[in-house]
Amino acid sequence: MVCGGFACSKNALCALNVVYMLVGLLLIGVAAWGKGLGLVSSIHIIGGVIAVGVFLLLIAVAGLVGAVNHHQVLLFFYMIILGLVFIFQFGISCSCLAIDRSKQTDVINASWWVMSNSTRHELERSFDCCGLFNLTTVYQDDPSCNAICKNRSSTCQMCGEKFLKHSDEALKILGGVGLFFSFTEILGVWLAMRFRNQKDPRANPSAFL
Repeated sequence: MVCGGFACSKNALCALNVVYMLVGLLLIGVAAWGKGLGLVSSIHIIGGVIAVGVFLLLIAVAGLVGAVNHHQVLLFFYMIILGLVFIFQFGISCSCLAIDRSKQTDVINASWWVMSNSTRHELERSFDCCGLFNLTTVYQDDPSCNAICKNRSSTCQMCGEKFLKHSDEALKILGGVGLFFSFTEILGVWLAMRFRNQKDPRANPSAFL
């Protein structure tokens, strides 16, 4: 059987959806692990990661069932949903890679001032810093800042610089990984489209539409 045949397309589509299932389970597991260890305290972040994992898992199950049974309707909706996910994910990934430091600074500034005082103090303690940028040097002398660096020296590093460093790394990783997976989604759409139009050699030829 040549690689472009029915069996090869079916096996490739099944393998791709098994990978999607593993990624979905990994996302759910990482979210639960982070919540259990207290690494992530925001319920919105945990819920978002779990929702993405469940959504990916459902798409993978639908694609796997459609590939195993050569189900025309399931494969059609699988192609449509995966194509929409590709468009959305490709746009988000390109945005993550294209955003520059000035825009990141604006986002960090806007987010900092809408946070509650307890959230700011928690971030200052976690990142071992005080204040945000030069415009918030008053936080250097703020007695409520309980960063460890205040016990070691009279000045602390601004949190904004640390936020920028971590956000720049995170955006590059998220953009790169998202861009890679978006091209695997295009592969999934192409495989599903090719597989739908192939005849099962073991089926009755007159039953194929």
